[in-house]
Amino acid sequence: MSQNLSDRIANLAESATLAMAAKARAYKEKGIEIISLSLGEPDFKTPKHIQEGAKRAIDEGKYFAYPPVNGYLDLRQAICDKLERDNKITYSPENIVVSNGAKQSIANVFFSLLNPGDEVIVYAPYWVSYTAMIQLAEGKPVFIKGTLETDFKASAEQLRNAITDKTKAIIFSSPCNPTGAVFTKEEFQAMADVLKDHPDIYVIADEIYEYINYTGEHVSIASIDGMKDRTITVNGFAKGFAMTGWRVGYIAAPAWIAKGCNKMQGQITSANCSISQRAAYTALTEDMGPTYEMKEAYLRRRAMVYDLLKDIPGIKVNMPKGAFYFFPDVSAYFGKSDGSNTIHDASDLCMYLLDHANVSLVTGQAFGDPACVRLSYAASEENLREALKRIKEVLSRLN
Repeated sequence: MSQNLSDRIANLAESATLAMAAKARAYKEKGIEIISLSLGEPDFKTPKHIQEGAKRAIDEGKYFAYPPVNGYLDLRQAICDKLERDNKITYSPENIVVSNGAKQSIANVFFSLLNPGDEVIVYAPYWVSYTAMIQLAEGKPVFIKGTLETDFKASAEQLRNAITDKTKAIIFSSPCNPTGAVFTKEEFQAMADVLKDHPDIYVIADEIYEYINYTGEHVSIASIDGMKDRTITVNGFAKGFAMTGWRVGYIAAPAWIAKGCNKMQGQITSANCSISQRAAYTALTEDMGPTYEMKEAYLRRRAMVYDLLKDIPGIKVNMPKGAFYFFPDVSAYFGKSDGSNTIHDASDLCMYLLDHANVSLVTGQAFGDPACVRLSYAASEENLREALKRIKEVLSRLN
């Protein structure tokens, strides 16, 4: 019997972050201790009061039936309250769709908006799954790229030059995965000025790292005059609340887009887990202290890792303004060898470090910049110090 997957799956790239995590797990199963800096997963436990909110929901015994596809009404209202308080955007519950993580939220949007051949301008470096989801929805990604010298932020002029009559949407994350870049209000205004001349282009703003922002002000592009009715704001609970496994994300969007996403989700997964939703409701309506404490811990780690990276010859690095990643340029090591292994690109370097330093990173090629690697500092200070010590020592063998 033939084993032929569909073309769409056969042509689909595997998530590089998940692939590297799987390799690191395979090494651990062989008894090799790996320091994993590859996954974007907080090393903190979900705050206790959020856990208790989920337990209360179970004990109450009234959250065991299918929830509404777009999420419980009180959770959607709590999201509206949060958006008005923190983001200066006013929505009603009809504008909110709660999904199984921000990843599903973005997929819902692409499948609801894109027709075959539609173009989506992707700000690069970009989160690995954007391009795969655009392609699954039969769209075409078009990249505009920032550099280390510009804090990895593409300019409004680059946006203007990338727009064609096939452009349907743009997508970016701020704070950014993988670079930690954060767009300012002035930069969003410049984007908005470009888009004024293109009223049929929609903006997908991925704000999953909103609460891990070191600039003192998180700005949502939907709060810029004229942008709310054409912006889909994506967010969730994984990063800021250390709730990766709970799988709760959401969009805030014009009602007609929300209805489309609700229709899409109703045919694929239906609603998000009822108990996870109750935990999410607790996260938004009770103590935010642990979220801010986690940010302060990441801030300390950022300073430490920056100094350690700067101390490694050949590595170029900037200071990220948010999220919990560094995206250093490691191209100085391309073409170098230890006598047995030659480093041709960032993928080779990541495998070399996995094999010889027992540290897992992710190649920047997966994020749209083959000169870089992504390092997550969502790990203990002890592990970060040891990992950077190993990296420095192993890289010194390359000549």
